[in-house]
Amino acid sequence: MKNKDAYLEAQLMSLLQIPSPSGYTDQIVHHVCGQLESLGVSYNVTRRGAIRATLPGRRDTLDRAVCAHLDTLGAMVSRLKSNGRLAIRPIGTWSSRFAEGARVTVFCDQGSRYRGTILPLKASGHVYGDQVDTQPVSWDQVEIRVDAPCESKKDLEAFGFEPGCYVAVDPNPEMDDAGFINSRHLDNKAGAAVLLSAARTLLGQKAKLPVDCHLLFTINEEVGIGATEVLYSDITEMVVIDSAMVAPGQNSEEDTATLVMMDMSGPFDYHLNNKLSALCRDNKIRFKKDLFEYYRSDAASAIEAGSDIRTALVGFGVDGSHGYERTHMDSLRQIEALILKYMLSEPTFTRDKNDIGSISGFPHQPTRDVINIKT
Repeated sequence: MKNKDAYLEAQLMSLLQIPSPSGYTDQIVHHVCGQLESLGVSYNVTRRGAIRATLPGRRDTLDRAVCAHLDTLGAMVSRLKSNGRLAIRPIGTWSSRFAEGARVTVFCDQGSRYRGTILPLKASGHVYGDQVDTQPVSWDQVEIRVDAPCESKKDLEAFGFEPGCYVAVDPNPEMDDAGFINSRHLDNKAGAAVLLSAARTLLGQKAKLPVDCHLLFTINEEVGIGATEVLYSDITEMVVIDSAMVAPGQNSEEDTATLVMMDMSGPFDYHLNNKLSALCRDNKIRFKKDLFEYYRSDAASAIEAGSDIRTALVGFGVDGSHGYERTHMDSLRQIEALILKYMLSEPTFTRDKNDIGSISGFPHQPTRDVINIKT
């Protein structure tokens, strides 16, 4: 029997192996575009590099979107040090505690790249004794030891190192027979893999969607920009796929879907969340509800940019977020099942054309959303 998750697993592993810290995402964008082309899905790429693909629906009405980000955490060289090592600053929000010991690739101009390791300033207990345990945790307390014969700033310059070089952190992915997946950057390579897999499943079923559904792949979520350049006025609702934090005091679990009710930017849409809850219950999709106090997503950036859309967020359970993360295939399966049901469902909202309230001369007349679900 063929592994029904083979495509999802293969995409996840492929995406994880492609370096894509925010600002250095061309390679992963090319990969996803290639996958969309192989599936026969039309798409366009924005000037900044985000992807907007379209699965056509039966009728021309209000569109919906499902969004996942391709960028990850990373770092950038900030200074060449006199000891032949590199000072760095984080790309995205993550602790230097999780960076210590990581293997990395440093990307320089003209396509050159070098391997290296992020180390604390006092890395050897044989030299510093107990000081290795008392050194503060901060980005000022780590440096990159490059795998090149560099013992001075001049040596670094000779090899092409300079401030502004991107640093990608190795994912080190592992997937075991029990379904556990350990890796850096599951946030949000797992979400992107689920979205590609859902599109492939729909196309394989030759399913006709009720309305156009846009697949949005963003490239700056980790630095707070997110879904700002791929949301056109035709999209009225968006479901974001991202990680859901598993930790003491949280309700999320590693093997279920999570409906995020509120994050630090505020509550998600009441009616859209009710619809997703109903889809889970009606289709026996295992899910939890949760709130995250220190969390924001593509949805927040879209709303803050002025997009007049309703948003919801579904998350796969992740333990150790923004570090060496872990999730489970069951969680990704539940997320994909929910996204498929959502794409195939009737529109959550329709427009009441009798409630126009228009002003002569305006090209787009304001209308009222009519809820198309039970509340």
